[in-house]
Amino acid sequence: MPEAGGRERPKPAWRHLRRHRRATLGAALLLLVVASAAGAGALAPRDPLAQEVLARLEPPGWSDGEGWTAWLGTDHLGRDILSRLIYGGRVSLLISLVSVAGSLGLGFVLGLAAGFYGGPTEALIMRLTDLQLAFPFILLALAIVALLGPSLPNIVVVFTVTSWPIYARVVRASVLSVAGLDFVAAARALGRRETGVLLRHIAPNTVAPLLVIAFFEIARMIITEAALGFLGLGVQPPTATWGNMLADGRDYIRDAWWLSAFPGLAIMVTAAGVNLLGDGLRDWLDPREAG
Repeated sequence: MPEAGGRERPKPAWRHLRRHRRATLGAALLLLVVASAAGAGALAPRDPLAQEVLARLEPPGWSDGEGWTAWLGTDHLGRDILSRLIYGGRVSLLISLVSVAGSLGLGFVLGLAAGFYGGPTEALIMRLTDLQLAFPFILLALAIVALLGPSLPNIVVVFTVTSWPIYARVVRASVLSVAGLDFVAAARALGRRETGVLLRHIAPNTVAPLLVIAFFEIARMIITEAALGFLGLGVQPPTATWGNMLADGRDYIRDAWWLSAFPGLAIMVTAAGVNLLGDGLRDWLDPREAG
């Protein structure tokens, strides 16, 4: 129903997602991965670290005749692939979500400061972003992880401190465009303090593009974490991650394809789900798609 003045109210997010089939598919895929990771203790058929050497490299669907069926097969140490896949999702999601939240928060604050205060503050922050963006992300992450050592906290720190520039640049640009609008000038004319103008009138108008970027960054973090794990610089064994599962399977790719196929499929499905949902969110937040 149109509002006063002839403007139409934006459609609720759930109605847009229902109309946007790709976003609905992405939400379903992501919900499946998140639910399985959250309920890993109840869903995993076995302990992901339990070894059964006599059952090593068994194909998908193999059963020991005593109640254990390895639906996705076993690895080179006889560990259940399905159980490790479910628990590995916890690690990938934890790293990606915490890293994106940290880098978004850091970039948001620095971008607001650069765009609003300008002068030396803006020059210093923007030169830091230019310096960091000059290095390829994966090479910078590899160098820092190699220096600090591969562990879950270190990987989160590395992803956080290497990913904030994209948020900072977007927020700065948004602040510069919003700061000159009439409602900001009116707030200043009414005597509102500069901090209040920034936090109440400018900052909320920079959030929408950050949410879209964050979704795509989650997918990138999942893939990068898997790449580090594949190279031996991710979370270390015996903890199950999709990256080190891929690394375990590379020596058996000809004889035991399932060791690499299922972790790779999990990474692909999760990244695709996040990207599809991000597409839908971008369209919903785009004023040109309103109505």
